[in-house]
Amino acid sequence: LHLVESGGGLVQPGGSLNLSCAISGLPIDDYALAWFRQVPGKEREGLSCIDSDGDLYYENSVKGRFTISRHNAEKMAYLQMNSLKPEDTAVYYCAADLAACYGRTPQIFEYDFWGQGTQVTVSS
Repeated sequence: LHLVESGGGLVQPGGSLNLSCAISGLPIDDYALAWFRQVPGKEREGLSCIDSDGDLYYENSVKGRFTISRHNAEKMAYLQMNSLKPEDTAVYYCAADLAACYGRTPQIFEYDFWGQGTQVTVSS
């Protein structure tokens, strides 16, 4: 699989962004799709996951503000981000793997396929 994120940018606090992840290669129906983010000097952290059964998971820091979704036929994953805060500033990555969300934080080692990342900056 090849993943390409888009939709990042500069937004004011309280604003919204919708990240997209275009996936090429094999059909994605059986894949779990996840979003991670990374700040320089810190480990990449898992934020949200949606698996092939439609089960969802959100990390507490983004629960209620971010919404993950997928469109299998179009081979896309999305992360709608609302009520953005300066601490949401990071590079955001989408990832895919033949796995499930397991109702917990997605882990880096569980995902074999990654995009190159898109920068999100929340600042006034």
